[in-house]
Amino acid sequence: MKEQGHPPYQEVLFIDSATGDEFLCGSTMRPKATKTYSKDGKSYPVCFVPITSASHPFFNKSGEKLVDAEGRIKKFEKRYQQAKTAAVTAAKEAEAAPSPAAAAAAKKAAGKKSAVAKPAAAAKPKAPKSKASE
Repeated sequence: MKEQGHPPYQEVLFIDSATGDEFLCGSTMRPKATKTYSKDGKSYPVCFVPITSASHPFFNKSGEKLVDAEGRIKKFEKRYQQAKTAAVTAAKEAEAAPSPAAAAAAKKAAGKKSAVAKPAAAAKPKAPKSKASE
């Protein structure tokens, strides 16, 4: 096996950004920031994670809403509200517009009126072809 084939394995301090809980785990991540772990007083590379078992309602059985320290839930709700508003607007426009059958009937009626109102175009006589041009 090659020596440089694998990244170095080290202890990394993971911090839940929602609750502030800290835990050590072995990883090949190479974060640049370091922080002192409160339980043993040593300095470790640190990685902030948005959700862990300490903050997720499924794992802690609290039944509380999801704690969102990075604003992802608000961003989703804003997008969802915009889509919902657009759907309501489209539905209102569809109700205000005539049905396809009514539009087709109106178009057909308009076509009959315009055909009657137009005078027949006079046919222009064609000039006879000369034998020299052939």
